[in-house]
Amino acid sequence: MAATIRLQRHGRTKSPQYRLVATNHENKRDGKFIEILGTFNPKVEPPAVNLKEERIKYWIGVGAIVKGVSRKLIKDAIPGLIEKREDNVRKKIQAARKKRKARLSGKAAKATKAKK
Repeated sequence: MAATIRLQRHGRTKSPQYRLVATNHENKRDGKFIEILGTFNPKVEPPAVNLKEERIKYWIGVGAIVKGVSRKLIKDAIPGLIEKREDNVRKKIQAARKKRKARLSGKAAKATKAKK
């Protein structure tokens, strides 16, 4: 099951209020969710944001994907959390590419030696 952190709309017509929830990526926007992680009210000035930082860190730590506006809200509330995770993922990908490139260049060198 791939978890996603996203907004879930509530409130009346033209008066939205949102919940930040952890949910299965296959569920509908306002459908079932696993856990409420916070709230967001864009109608007040400044917009009211209440987040459960520890639970957000937990869900991002276990691999939840952060979608849309919720990404910006989390970046503003917990600076560096998402960037740190993305840097770790990027480093893993680069290490795997480097390892694969070395392996393939070794195979190419063996193939040229075999032809000679």
